[in-house]
Amino acid sequence: MKLTTLGFDADDTLWENERFFKLTEERFTELLIDFAEPGHLRERLLAAERRNLRTYGFGIKGFTLSMVETAIEVTEERVPARVIEQILSAGREMHAHPVETLPNVGETLEQLAPDYRMILITKGDLFDQERKLAASGLGELFDAVEIVSAKTADTYDRIFTEAGDGPERAMMVGNSLKSDVVPAIEAGSWGVHIPHDLTWALEHAEEPARALRFRRLANLGEIPLLLREIA
Repeated sequence: MKLTTLGFDADDTLWENERFFKLTEERFTELLIDFAEPGHLRERLLAAERRNLRTYGFGIKGFTLSMVETAIEVTEERVPARVIEQILSAGREMHAHPVETLPNVGETLEQLAPDYRMILITKGDLFDQERKLAASGLGELFDAVEIVSAKTADTYDRIFTEAGDGPERAMMVGNSLKSDVVPAIEAGSWGVHIPHDLTWALEHAEEPARALRFRRLANLGEIPLLLREIA
């Protein structure tokens, strides 16, 4: 069936994201170096993030609150107020950081937009994702924007049915196997993995190498050629 709809992840697919989380995490470990060694702190922070996903969801706010929670735990409630203030400041700086689009993004989306329904499908905080999309200058290239709390097969089935011609005639492109690729394929769509150098530990999954509708590409610029090959 001819593809009519393309879905794109945002963070670490269209623009840099995880790099800023890693830089802030390094700053966090430095702030608490007198209380715990960095490796242990990272493990505790990841455990807090995993615990808090259902409460805070994905994004900077949840990450910041998880850092505060971890600081309180590892110091046995003795964390100095100035450290808490610096953690909160680091979170605010992440929100204010300029958007840095990844290579080949703008020109590829412009090439594809006239021929396909273009949908941005991303997880995270509504305010932050809307801010990044506006700052990226890419918003006008999308026919629809979906900011969701989770990406499941049902999520893709709903979005591609409502905004397209169904999942069978859609392709999802993203850096996360767990969120962008595997559930899209389960819904009946194509799933294209474009790996990023940095991937959050909670987004790791096994590559569906045997799936007929799975592809792995080096960068977004290879999408047009792939579409011609499978047309």
